[in-house]
Amino acid sequence: MTLSLVTDRATKAEETRLASPLSVRGLTVSYGQTPAIFSVDMTVRAGKMTAIVGPNGAGKSTLLKAALQVVKPLAGTVAIFGKPLAQMRDRIAYVPQRASVDWDFPTRVIDVVMMGMYRQLGLLGRVRAKHRTQAMDALQRVGMTDFATRQIGQLSGGQQQRVFLARALAQDADIYVLDEPFAGVDAATEKAIISVLKSLRDTGRTVLAVHHDLATVPDYFDDVVLLNTQVVAAGPVKDTFTENNLQAAYGGRLTTARADPESVAG
Repeated sequence: MTLSLVTDRATKAEETRLASPLSVRGLTVSYGQTPAIFSVDMTVRAGKMTAIVGPNGAGKSTLLKAALQVVKPLAGTVAIFGKPLAQMRDRIAYVPQRASVDWDFPTRVIDVVMMGMYRQLGLLGRVRAKHRTQAMDALQRVGMTDFATRQIGQLSGGQQQRVFLARALAQDADIYVLDEPFAGVDAATEKAIISVLKSLRDTGRTVLAVHHDLATVPDYFDDVVLLNTQVVAAGPVKDTFTENNLQAAYGGRLTTARADPESVAG
């Protein structure tokens, strides 16, 4: 391979990284002596839905949290459209795992959604009619307008997840990062959430989600990152979500992870 070809490829890779809504390089996080993720490189394509999948303990949630600096990495860099995260936080909406939230906190659904607009509200938190309308519009998109004045702790798990998605929608972000958005929800809620996420993708927004159901990856996502502490493979689902890559990511334990081997290859 000639030097010029290597240089051209390096230049194109850098251009891709700078154009990416979210790009991480060499990201490493350790809890104690054991790395949760090690030297992870990931470049998310704009206007696509990307899934992060892998076995339990693979570091999927840690990767999201480190990319958003919810947890501090030991090493590595994060770029949002080629710029430092600190300069671009207002372009990202984050939906954490439902299990990590204190649902006993006494607040109404509408107030939870308006928490997503804190940058618009400013330090004084003045809520104007336009903010309330924006929040109600977000609740309408997830089918939760009738619950606006309900206490968040009174909702079912699926309803709570819809409210947190509405909070993210109210931010009107460019990048939506979700940590297992379908975990513990009913089929109707999962259908509603994926419909909203696909509508975001169709308007040019970028979606990145930790996902656990391998059977639905080809239907739900455009791209996939297979993770097991390190990135095993990453790219478009049709090219990357293969039997060999899945076996490599799951360490030969794939028979317990999915029911239909034929569904993945297609």
